[in-house]
Order: sequence, then C-alpha cells, then structure tokens
Amino acid sequence: MNEREVLSIKQRFGIIGNSAKLNHAIEVAAQVAPTDMSVLITGESGSGKESFSKIIHQLSARKHGKFIAINCGAIPEGTIDSELFGHEKGSFTGAYEARKGYFEVTNGGTIFLDEIGEMPLQTQARLLRVLENGEFIKVGSSKVQKTDVRVVAATNVNLNEAVEKGKFREDLYYRLSTVPIFVPPLRERGTDVDLLFRKFASDFAEKYRVESIKLDEQAKEMLLRFRFPGNIRQLKNLVEQMSALEMNRFINGETMMKYLPQTKSNLPALYRGGEGSDQESLSERDLLYKVLFDMKKDMNDLKKLVHDMAETGSYDSSVIKENPNLFRSLDEEGLVPTRTQPAAESEPIFIEPHQANPDVYSLDNEVHDIVHQEEESLSIEEKEKELIIKALRKNNNKRKYAAQDLGISERTLYRKIKQYEIE
Repeated sequence: MNEREVLSIKQRFGIIGNSAKLNHAIEVAAQVAPTDMSVLITGESGSGKESFSKIIHQLSARKHGKFIAINCGAIPEGTIDSELFGHEKGSFTGAYEARKGYFEVTNGGTIFLDEIGEMPLQTQARLLRVLENGEFIKVGSSKVQKTDVRVVAATNVNLNEAVEKGKFREDLYYRLSTVPIFVPPLRERGTDVDLLFRKFASDFAEKYRVESIKLDEQAKEMLLRFRFPGNIRQLKNLVEQMSALEMNRFINGETMMKYLPQTKSNLPALYRGGEGSDQESLSERDLLYKVLFDMKKDMNDLKKLVHDMAETGSYDSSVIKENPNLFRSLDEEGLVPTRTQPAAESEPIFIEPHQANPDVYSLDNEVHDIVHQEEESLSIEEKEKELIIKALRKNNNKRKYAAQDLGISERTLYRKIKQYEIE
C-alpha cells in the first residue's frame, strides 16, 4: 500500500498523524479488511482502537451490513449472554418476551467486541462456537441457530497473561488473534501530539465560537514531553478545557502547567502502597529514591578516587581540581581547608602523609573527613533538604519549576520547605 492510499484512509476516517507505527497499523487493517479473518486490535485505553474496527468493516464486502460496537466490560455478567445471543420468553426472571441478540441482528455484518478481556469465561465458550462454526444458542433454548458475523475484538490488557492466570480461554485467544493489529499509544507517536492538538483546538474554536488557542514554543515542548496515559481521549479533554476556560488564546508554559496533571517519576517504585496511598506519597518516595541513587553514585566515585590515589601515590591538591563534582558540596560547607596563600599552578606541592602543615591537609585527614561526612550525609532528610535547596537555586527560587525538576507536586514542595525551614 502506498502513501497516497494510506492518506486517503486517514482522510476518510478522520485519523490524524504521520507516525510510522500508526501508518503500519492502518496498512494492516486495510489489507485484512477484504477477508473474513478475525482480528484482534491491541492498544492502551483511549488510543483509538474503535476507529480501526470501522476501517476494517467499511473496506470489507460487509460494508452494507450492520456494524455494532459492544463494550464487554460495561455489560453485567448476568445479562451479557442474553445481550449477545438473545433469549427465549420466560428463560429467566424478567424475560417477558423473546429477544434477538446482537449476533442474530448483525447477521451479514461486523461486531466489534471492545474490552474482550473482560468477557466472562462462560460467554467466551459461546463466542468460540460462533467463531468456529457460526452457531449459537439463545439463553433458555435448545435450538441451534446460524449466523454469518465477522468478529473484530479489542483489548487494552495483556491476553497472554490473562490466559496464564486462567481468566481467558487459550483456544479463544488464538482464534481471535488470527491477525493482530497494534495501535500505538500517543506518547510513541512523536509530533502527532501537536497535530492532534491543533485539530482539536480548531474543532472546539468552531464549537464554542471563539478564536482557536495556540501554543508558544515552551508550551509545545511541554506538551510533546507529556506521556498522556489517557492517550487521545485525555488530549482531547485537555484542549477542550483550555478552549473553554482560557481568556488568553496564546498558551504559554506557565498556563500549560496548570492543565497537565502531575505524574509519577519513571523510577522504580520504592513501595507499593495499599488503598490509602495517594499521588503525594508516591511523589515523595520517588524523591527519596533519587536521593539514594545520588548517594550511591557519590560513594562509588569516592571509593574509586581513594583507590587511584593509593595506587599512583598522588597526594597533592590537584585531586580536588580534577574532581570538582565530588568535592563541591564539601567545599560549600567549609569541610575542605583552603590555603591562606595559594601556590602558583606551576609549583605543585607534594605532601607527606603525616606532615603537620597548617596550609595543607594530609591524605589521611582528607580521606577521614570525606568518609566521615559521607557517613553523616546518609540521613535521608538531610539529602532531601539539600536536593530541594539545589532545585530552588537552579530555578531562581521559582517553586513551580523547582517542583517540576524534583518530580513532586507544588503542595508537597511547599510543605517540605516549611518542614525544613528553608528560606
């Protein structure tokens, strides 16, 4: 399939984007559409899986038949069999008359079963029979009926894991996934985020009869960096909020921050809380985890430095100049003695291990002071305070940006500043 055909499909079904993964998914959908094979569409919630089921139906020989989209997770377990396959009068309490199911009504068309992973095991067995033989039995009946329906399924869960846990039938999984299509999440589509933003902004400007909102470079960069766990649905809601609420139609970085929710760091979780855990506690643990990583790195660098000094016998003050990052915090706190009269760079000074000279310090004292300080700095609170101070200095005491660098909410940063009495 060439680029022109892919573009034609995008325009017909209102798909925005140029990422390679998106184009590949469209190509697979277009190629499998003329067949009657079952298709399993996978992807995160809100990534646009239903659009691909419509592509498959409209480009198939069944395009003049009915198309029904069903969310399996939204139908109660007790009624899903009746919804899909129908029931006879009196088959259960409340069945006052016979009812046709979706597989009977959609004969000759396509059924899109969204969130197929939420389907009960008993219903999965009935669905497998439809896929293999085109047969089904109504609830409360013993008569076998025929149907000619194409099934396109979608899920946002890992069905392989569901099969291993016994929550999904293995034979049904292989029957459904004859042709798999993966719809990429928004964060993997690069600049498609900006294209979608502009499309939604134009749509909502027309809807609310206002000027379309636009982004400056900083806001655009923040938008492209955001991971959008809710994918296209979340982005659309974000644009609608801005279009309806913002008086200034030119969105800058500060305004964008108000609408982008604070997200967790990508670092491993230190602890998985129970039901009482909230976003604030997770952010604090992420911050502590960063502190621990920094401490470990400093200790490893220190060990390597001492080892190199012992091997080479280099005990002069050039060690500090060659390792500014390792000694900067010590120098700021006055733990590294300074010379009253610095020697010229052309006159390196070599110090005996136990030489009592007030202008210099011995290797033994240096190592002892550094190790002693490292032991003292193992206090998580001290390291956390130090990290907050550095972030505030870096961002000229602008707490919004300092909180962003630290990966915590502004509310948490305010509380920490008050807790540690940081001015």
